[in-house]
Amino acid sequence: MMKGMLHCIECFPFHPSSLKPLSLRSSLMKVTSAEFIKSAFAEEHWPTDPVPEIAFLGRSNVGKSSLINSLLNVRGLARTSRTPGRTQALNFFLINNRFRFVDLPGYGFARVPRNVRASWGEMATNYLAKRPGLVLSIQIVDSRHEPTTLDLQLNEWLIANAKPRVVIATKSDKLSQNELRKSLERVRRVMDAERVIAYSATTGRGREETWRIIEERTTDFRF
Repeated sequence: MMKGMLHCIECFPFHPSSLKPLSLRSSLMKVTSAEFIKSAFAEEHWPTDPVPEIAFLGRSNVGKSSLINSLLNVRGLARTSRTPGRTQALNFFLINNRFRFVDLPGYGFARVPRNVRASWGEMATNYLAKRPGLVLSIQIVDSRHEPTTLDLQLNEWLIANAKPRVVIATKSDKLSQNELRKSLERVRRVMDAERVIAYSATTGRGREETWRIIEERTTDFRF
């Protein structure tokens, strides 16, 4: 049984070839409904109906909630905690009555007790490893900073376990074009990512490209 995805990544081999390329389609999905379903603190509370799910993963304060709200074009559906690292549940949102967004707990906040951080790693590992409807993991990094050790460990785990994923670099509006170009090149290199999407919840940059990938993964889903 896998334990501590964020603490024991060396247990898994690294296979970049396990990833399948993501292609883009021309149309952009229209969001007609977005509903918060539940917060789940244990596996027995996960929704059981067979629909595709998109997981959002990233360290605390990286902008996960802002990214989700921006994609859905709503305010406040995904809540931003005033205390980073405070959210400990998996939060499920039903989109268009057809697929779900799943907001996983943020990781890497130093002030959170070690035993709590360990439980989050186990919760994330269980979800990512066991969820049959998981069609895409969106790993979020901050474009202004180097990916952290935990970012790299999570990325390697997703690759080693052949989980379709895309990397999104948030807060791209905070950088100059030259700074952003260098940042994206660095992220692509250290995370062995075929594509890194520059995203801004403020300007909407990257929204269309992200939706095209989500549309492809959810459309092709077979349970």
